[in-house]
Amino acid sequence: MTTATPAYVAIGANLGDAQATVTRAIDDLAALPHSRLVGRSSLYRSAPLEAQGPDFINAVVELHTALDPLQLLAELQRLENSAGRERPYRNAPRTLDLDLLLHGDAVLQRPTLTLPHPRMHERAFVLLPLAEIAPARVTAAQLAQVAGQPIERL
Repeated sequence: MTTATPAYVAIGANLGDAQATVTRAIDDLAALPHSRLVGRSSLYRSAPLEAQGPDFINAVVELHTALDPLQLLAELQRLENSAGRERPYRNAPRTLDLDLLLHGDAVLQRPTLTLPHPRMHERAFVLLPLAEIAPARVTAAQLAQVAGQPIERL
């Protein structure tokens, strides 16, 4: 693999066997081309935020990848689609959600991708697993801001 960039991907699911789906997604991410899984958080259970439906199972992984951000996004969307992901409306329950949080130090604002992820610091289900595998990427102040959101480490 040529130069590898650290990238962080948030994983979530709340339809079907969400825990099995998240675990399978971690395996699928580890098998992405030109990428290597170097870290994975514990699984977390969280209530839907700004949405309805069953609780989510969440995790965050760190990949070292030679894929650029848009190539990686395309791979994430391919995995979501193969898991039966549908987008009937904003924040709908989902079989699998893969969000690219960070791709090295990339700052992007495209119609299809914004980096760093614009809402990652508002979400306990992203910050707690991210802090577990990359503590330097999350501040105590950021964790304090989401402390009221219900989340449980499994």
